[in-house]
Amino acid sequence: MQGQAKQQAYDRGITIFSPDGRLYQVEYAREAVKRGTASIGVRTADGVVLAVDKRIRSPLIEGTSVEKLHKVDDHVGIASAGHVADARQLIDFARRRAQVNQLRYGEPIGVEMLTKDVTDHIQQYTQVGGARPFGVALIVGGIENGEPRLFETDPSGTPYEWKALAVGADRGEIQEYLEENYEEDGDLDGGITLALEALATANDGELSPQRLGLATVDAESESYIELTDDEIAEYLSEHDLLADETGDEPADSEESDDDGSEE
Repeated sequence: MQGQAKQQAYDRGITIFSPDGRLYQVEYAREAVKRGTASIGVRTADGVVLAVDKRIRSPLIEGTSVEKLHKVDDHVGIASAGHVADARQLIDFARRRAQVNQLRYGEPIGVEMLTKDVTDHIQQYTQVGGARPFGVALIVGGIENGEPRLFETDPSGTPYEWKALAVGADRGEIQEYLEENYEEDGDLDGGITLALEALATANDGELSPQRLGLATVDAESESYIELTDDEIAEYLSEHDLLADETGDEPADSEESDDDGSEE
């Protein structure tokens, strides 16, 4: 019992390290990210692809209201997995940083600088008493000096740069597929195909356009473009990934929007 009491003390104190050097609340925040449906980022020679699983748990929900893809600036997009409210706060913070940089310096913010500004903000919430970490992971993709860049933010406040990655549910399975099939010199169409096929590995090989989000940031135009359901359906049909039935997510889905905890 005494050992359990000590354990609970470290669980509740965000600013207190456990004897083995762990911050339990940060680890719990990572677990919250795993509850979120999957998001994928793929960096190609021609730009960045962002793909998300938007499982809809009820036919009464408007599909367009389930937002996991966000335009931050003309040249930057973000995909999220984790707590909905936390994601919105960080997206708003990123948009403000992009606007301030444009007004102050007269040029678009760098993707790496933007990511590090966001992770610096996240990290502050691992040191402040009376607060909690952000239970969300972001995939930040964009164009910097004509080059595609792709980053991940972690609840600890650590940025990572990737060639291709997945966050959220089924990360291990999806990441394994990406590692086996990624081609660094691929084009945007190849990146879209890879992202969709990777998502399909966690969805019995079939996908519905109504439950997907797909966006690209083209290196030449440096513009963020979100694809429509019809355009997504064309890709799925072309690669034999289109589900026979395009209804809403069945009742046994692991989606946890009931408490607003997952996006």
